[in-house]
Amino acid sequence: MFGLFVDDGGLALTLIFVLAAVGAVAHYGAIGDPLAMAMLVVGAVGALLVNVIHAAATAKR
Repeated sequence: MFGLFVDDGGLALTLIFVLAAVGAVAHYGAIGDPLAMAMLVVGAVGALLVNVIHAAATAKR
């Protein structure tokens, strides 16, 4: 479980991409603050779910 959060660079890169993309779109006024917040939540939860599913599928039993 510790390796899921510390050793997984893919999750970190995905979260950085989500933050940067939503931040850029919100900065230029293409979306409002409530929609930006919702996109951040959905993006972060989605990235975490994909990471957990992938880790569970490749975990040694």
